[in-house]
Amino acid sequence: MYTGSCLCGGVAFEIDGELEPIQVCHCGQCRKAQGAPFATNIPVAAAAFRLLRGADLLSSFAASPGKQRVFCGVCGSPLFSRRENLPDVLRVRAGSLDGELATRPVAHFYYASRANWFECNDNLPKCAEAYVAKVT
Repeated sequence: MYTGSCLCGGVAFEIDGELEPIQVCHCGQCRKAQGAPFATNIPVAAAAFRLLRGADLLSSFAASPGKQRVFCGVCGSPLFSRRENLPDVLRVRAGSLDGELATRPVAHFYYASRANWFECNDNLPKCAEAYVAKVT
């Protein structure tokens, strides 16, 4: 079981089960939404995600057709995104989770779109496109 929350603590959630590998996304949308050089996303089965509090605080933004980015309407913390074409999967922001995580990043995606001011000095694969994990 993993728990997580937004910065102000108004929204809290839990994830029942093991976490998939972290996907590091460098696309322009993720950079803008995070205010950072990349986003760290963990695919989670929607059935394993349970909101503990703050449903009334959640806001969302249609970042592109069929994609919603969900965040706390009070503090602005990005929490997860979801796609209409993958209704059973949420992409939870790794930074919103509490405590130590056993999972690690698997690769950099949309690497060609990366910010030119940030160096990635790890040995992870650097992919030009996205990757869609199969979540069990």
